[in-house]
Amino acid sequence: MARTAPARRRAGAALKPAAPKVGFVSLGCPKALVDSERILTQLRAEGYETTPTYDAADVVVVNTCGFIDDAVAESLDAIGEAMAENGKVVVTGCLGAGPKSQIVRDKFPDLLSISGPQDYASVMHAVHAAVPPAHDPFFDLLPPQGIKLTPKHYAYLKISEGCNHKCSFCIIPSMRGRLASRPVTEVLNEAEKLVRSGVQELLVISQDTSAYGADLKYASGKWRDKEYETRMLGLCEGLSQLGAWVRLHYVYPYPHVDHIMPLMAERKVLPYLDVPFQHASPKVLKAMKRPAAAEDTLERIRAWRTICPDLSIRSTFIVGFPGETEKDFELLLDWLDEAQLDRVGCFRYSPVDGATANALPGQVPDEVKEERYHRFMEKQQAISAAKLQNKIGQTIEVLVDEIHDDAASVGRSWADAPEIDGKVYIKGLGANGKLKAMPGQRIKVKVVDADDYDLFATLA
Repeated sequence: MARTAPARRRAGAALKPAAPKVGFVSLGCPKALVDSERILTQLRAEGYETTPTYDAADVVVVNTCGFIDDAVAESLDAIGEAMAENGKVVVTGCLGAGPKSQIVRDKFPDLLSISGPQDYASVMHAVHAAVPPAHDPFFDLLPPQGIKLTPKHYAYLKISEGCNHKCSFCIIPSMRGRLASRPVTEVLNEAEKLVRSGVQELLVISQDTSAYGADLKYASGKWRDKEYETRMLGLCEGLSQLGAWVRLHYVYPYPHVDHIMPLMAERKVLPYLDVPFQHASPKVLKAMKRPAAAEDTLERIRAWRTICPDLSIRSTFIVGFPGETEKDFELLLDWLDEAQLDRVGCFRYSPVDGATANALPGQVPDEVKEERYHRFMEKQQAISAAKLQNKIGQTIEVLVDEIHDDAASVGRSWADAPEIDGKVYIKGLGANGKLKAMPGQRIKVKVVDADDYDLFATLA
């Protein structure tokens, strides 16, 4: 019997049907990336393989973004390329929802299917119709953590869908629906599988992480023999038990965020907050219909840093919003001086089809938007550079992302989220260095230099 089993496996391999192949294009934000991962996981579970070329694909799936004009244009270009190179194309994502889906239908009438975000069933139905699955459970193995599009050592953990806010510049609720939180036990079980698979950093994402669980009335669930509430604090308490870095994105500055600060001070959760402040002028925030617009955000930041002095805050802002005056903009620059944020992104306001801000009076000329954008970035660049200079001489923990034998390897500190923040360039790793580290390893380094956005370090 011991000799016949390998022979049977070889014979079976010869008879294995060719797996249907799917090309996949994923565009947009991390929330869309998670949608792509879920679709790919289902495809793999059903025996499909992915291919990087159009000509080898039996069908192509394009997961689109439709939030701003540039994203719409990029998505339409991707669909057009897939149609030209392959011809069998399934479109999903934000551009497939609401009024914008008609743009896609008009431009590409021969698409196999168009569906909105999170509509995994429609995508799978369209793929099945184009090329039936050839699943063989004896051969087709799916990793327990599912298919991931990020490096093995970090992963996005989406805790909810949709949003209940009605920001005047945003159409996300019309594309992704109202807040729909995942039960805390479901999220914690997924996080545990990810960590077991080797993930060292969990990036918590949603449209409004602070509102997590409100739609479920913060219902409790049991995980590892302990009760946790479906709310941001309960989630963080559970995630802190896994030993991985936990990074919070898209957190609104509500008072209950204060309750997370002790966990950050104890490094049970990374001392990092991604807070989309968007502006500082009360008049502009009111016109934006921003949640927490009435909050004294500077006071809230001071309170957070009192509890957790190492807290790193990143944010995004919009300049040139309709009705923004020079006085409003100067107030924003003064606010930046006071807030001393660590990482900041800035966008020039641009109209989005379907957004109520399009009808607001006082549209700002493009040349004024451009001038304010550069003044804003010059101000923040000086702040960021000064804060990084203060880290010279410190010993910090970094998560290694890339190993280069003949050049500085790349890592990130607690203050640096992947893709959007700075990096730490480390000498002494790799085959030619003092330490043969691997991506996903956490090591201690000493900061020896800094520029406007990045740190440079040697092994501690």
